[in-house]
Amino acid sequence: MSNEQWHDVMAADELPDNDVWAVQVEGRDIAVYGVDGQPYASDNLCTHGNARLCDGFLEGHEIECPLHQGKFDVRDGRPTCAPVTEPLRTYRAKLEGGRVWLALV
Repeated sequence: MSNEQWHDVMAADELPDNDVWAVQVEGRDIAVYGVDGQPYASDNLCTHGNARLCDGFLEGHEIECPLHQGKFDVRDGRPTCAPVTEPLRTYRAKLEGGRVWLALV
């Protein structure tokens, strides 16, 4: 049995087009990425420094931290460019019924 609980976070037409947006879900600061019409989500705080990723730059599947220019792959949170070394926590995201849904488990 899964403890997965899905949260409705925005309308599908509000999903940023190849960009990042911040949402609050259950008191968590979450970055939602729109890459080629598909949603992805992660914690909004860089694992290297105290910077919000929603203020960074999204190029393809990589989000660049605005503080030290480290990068993460938004699909799985793995670091792709120094100085970041610790992975980013990611969350399942889906489009359903014209809405963007996130699972925080």
